[in-house]
Amino acid sequence: MSKVFFKTFGCRTNFFDTQVMKENLKDFTITYDESEAQIIVINSCTVTNGADSGVRQYINKIKKQGKKIYFTGCGAKTQGQQIAPMVFGIFQHEQKEQINALLKQETPFFLTSENEKHIDSTLVSEFAGRNRAFIKIQEGCDFACSYCIIPHTRGRARSLPQDSILQQVKLLADSGIQEIVLTGTNMGSYGKDTQSSVAQLIKAIAKTPNIRRIRIGSLEPSQIDEEFLEILGESFLERHLHIALQHSHNKMLEIMNRINRFEEDYKLLETIANKGFAIGTDYIVGHPGESEKIWQEAYQNLKTLPLTHLHPFIYSPRNGTPSAQLQERINGTLAKSRLHQIKTLIEDKNRQFRIQHSQDPLSVLIEQSQDGAYIGLDQFFNRTKIIADTPIEGFVTITDYHIAQDCNIGRLP
Repeated sequence: MSKVFFKTFGCRTNFFDTQVMKENLKDFTITYDESEAQIIVINSCTVTNGADSGVRQYINKIKKQGKKIYFTGCGAKTQGQQIAPMVFGIFQHEQKEQINALLKQETPFFLTSENEKHIDSTLVSEFAGRNRAFIKIQEGCDFACSYCIIPHTRGRARSLPQDSILQQVKLLADSGIQEIVLTGTNMGSYGKDTQSSVAQLIKAIAKTPNIRRIRIGSLEPSQIDEEFLEILGESFLERHLHIALQHSHNKMLEIMNRINRFEEDYKLLETIANKGFAIGTDYIVGHPGESEKIWQEAYQNLKTLPLTHLHPFIYSPRNGTPSAQLQERINGTLAKSRLHQIKTLIEDKNRQFRIQHSQDPLSVLIEQSQDGAYIGLDQFFNRTKIIADTPIEGFVTITDYHIAQDCNIGRLP
């Protein structure tokens, strides 16, 4: 049988989608060694022009090796026409469950979107080599942020059936998965089309035997309600939330066509931080309109927020979005300086958080061993190294540890 290698770009949802394709590939052999594959399936990301460029560079590299290339993911819709001459086949998100038949086709093809309301029915049986698994609970996004192309590529928000999600959780729990990460294009919108909610789903998932911890992907501030806040004290939930603020100045949030505003964000994050949670966010610097005056005010606002983790970006224009049409571009060197400022700020906040919680036992899910240490993430989503005299795996609890600059370092006898 021909060997197939999957190359995945982008977000957690893409990684889950790749698992869906692997699950449906029956008449081929999956390999994790790119060099021995005859077929390459590229699950692409198109969130920025730079993401598109990275995918094209990879295609050019693989094409020189004479391999048969198939192209899918978010880029299939935005870049398909340009990519078509470079690959054997192109298919969309809603066609990925047909991958076994598609890879058998003897003539080149370019499939376009036919059903933007499609929801996958495949259950993923394993996440190879992992104790943690991503589980997609919804697809699509109804927001219209001015810098983002993803609603165009993923369609309107729609929820996977709860029974299907619970089946998926049980299947992975039975295979040895101990921690799940709920994900989706805009996962906070889960349930709005099915008279349910993220909070109700989490409570149902928590009843699954062998699942020790539930992590949650990115949430919008406007999607966190009283029902969700009520579950934050439950032991099955991680002690870290990622809340996508994107900026800390109301003028920039307005330009970005965001729903959230700084004053409400501040109140929400304070409420969550007071429950003992670490909090992460996405933050875009250098978006058109971010004048020096606005930046200084935004930075002062950012200082007041109880953030511990940061996923920062320098704004990158995305063709086909309103932001790409704006003329007031920010100098690249200046944007890098601003990025460095906020990274340093949140790194300091993270260390202060870990010092404040240094008497808390840490529950760490071991993911790898390296240079004599076992490495994993604790309940606060902080990297933790553990020195142990005997091999350890799964969840371990440590009380003997110290706070290093970028991680916790502990010891087990």
